[in-house]
Amino acid sequence: MDDRKNTIAGWVLAAGIAALGLTIVTGEYFRAERPEKMGYTVEGVEDESAAGAAAEAEKPIEFYLASADPAKGAVVFKKCQACHTAEKGGPNGTGPDLWNVMGESIAQGHNGFPFTDALKSKGGTWDWGNMSEWLKSPKAFAPGTKMTFAGLSKPQDRADVIAYLNQHTDSPRPLPAAPAEAAPAADAAPAAGNEAAPAEAGGSEAPAANDAAAPAEG
Repeated sequence: MDDRKNTIAGWVLAAGIAALGLTIVTGEYFRAERPEKMGYTVEGVEDESAAGAAAEAEKPIEFYLASADPAKGAVVFKKCQACHTAEKGGPNGTGPDLWNVMGESIAQGHNGFPFTDALKSKGGTWDWGNMSEWLKSPKAFAPGTKMTFAGLSKPQDRADVIAYLNQHTDSPRPLPAAPAEAAPAADAAPAAGNEAAPAEAGGSEAPAANDAAAPAEG
């Protein structure tokens, strides 16, 4: 009887040792490493940091107007046609008719359209810059406006729409050329250690005429 009990105990002990060994081996084999980048990317959702960087890098609207396409602007303008027309003598709708809007006084005319005080208070005339800001975000341009359109975030879309509106006028204006890129500022002072060494006393004579600097070309 004792031999039988010892045999059973031995098998139980051996099974426990085998189970422990299997657990250790399995744990080592399937050990998960921490990923370098946590989370995962959802396709179609913009990275906010990338969007912020793009916004900071946006150039003046004149840069985009230089290559603006009124035909593309007509396509983008379809987003506006629920409220606006851009035809000569066109009727006002939820928003005013936009014929002749470029160069026109802000919030004036249009057969008595009831512009909000928020827009009337802006003053001035519609030019390339303020029209771009208005199209980008009406509520940011004129807080309190009743315009519900969220805006056009892409500067090239805004430029194309402005080019389209510029054609829907009695006197289209020439679109501006792209502004010159700002050149990086050159260091005015020479780097330390690069200063010209003073001539030694009793040194060589002045350079001959043939060694003088050549004049700049015309």
